Amino acid sequence: MNAASAETVAAAFVAACRAELDALKPGNVHVHAAGHGMEVDDFLLSAEVSAGPIADPRLGIGARILAAVAATRAACGQNTNLGILLLGAPLAAAAQVGGDLAASLVGVLASLTVEDASLAYRAIRLASPAGLGRTDRHDVAEEPAITLLEAMRTAAARDRIAWQYANAYADVLELGVPRLRRCRARGWPEPWAVTSTYLAFLAAFPDSHILRKHGPAAAEEVRATAVRLDAALLAADDPAALHETLLEADRRLKAAGLNPGTSADLTVASHLATGLGSDARLIGDKSITER
Repeated sequence: MNAASAETVAAAFVAACRAELDALKPGNVHVHAAGHGMEVDDFLLSAEVSAGPIADPRLGIGARILAAVAATRAACGQNTNLGILLLGAPLAAAAQVGGDLAASLVGVLASLTVEDASLAYRAIRLASPAGLGRTDRHDVAEEPAITLLEAMRTAAARDRIAWQYANAYADVLELGVPRLRRCRARGWPEPWAVTSTYLAFLAAFPDSHILRKHGPAAAEEVRATAVRLDAALLAADDPAALHETLLEADRRLKAAGLNPGTSADLTVASHLATGLGSDARLIGDKSITER
């Protein structure tokens, strides 16, 4: 695969964010229902203002993340996309290296520096995500003495986004991308292919955003529900038959304040990786307001 231009990467990033918002994702924000004090428009604006920094080939990974978080904060006044930015920056850089996306991604992750960690820590502090907490070693409130990859390895056991860095995005490339492609191959409309990708993550492991905020029991209960929903959706001849079932699950999760934000972030990353990979199809690139 040829190296992707900044314009191509930015377009793929915005397309991935929009596609995720179009999908009915129980517990998360989408076009069918707002939630957790946030609206779809907040996320659309976030995608638009952060795409440029994420795709800027002049910036290192940490600098891309910090610039994108700062742009989001200035435009929206809240954290809407930190996880997406943390996942998206290395994917964007890997596409700009060219060649096989997975192989290039390994090289990008291996080249991360202490400066990348310092800038990413600044971005995390600026975004101030809910449920962040403190750790005894390599806390983001302190100046790091290790590379961003090493920092992510120390956090991998408690954060699934950090786990992607430590494991070369295995969840994204081995679960998310294949599920998205499988549903597209079945002829499903794009929003339903994305819903299925989201449920694949939510069913595979407890969502780490829920884990941080509500503990393991709540996260496991949500995962068990997702297992049933995921199986039902995959068994359906017409995914739209599950619309009301998924909306009811969405209402229950939001009423309980449970937001599977990590699963949503991994869904965006899977769409982005698919768009930047060998099939390079920018599906879902129309504005929601144009549909």
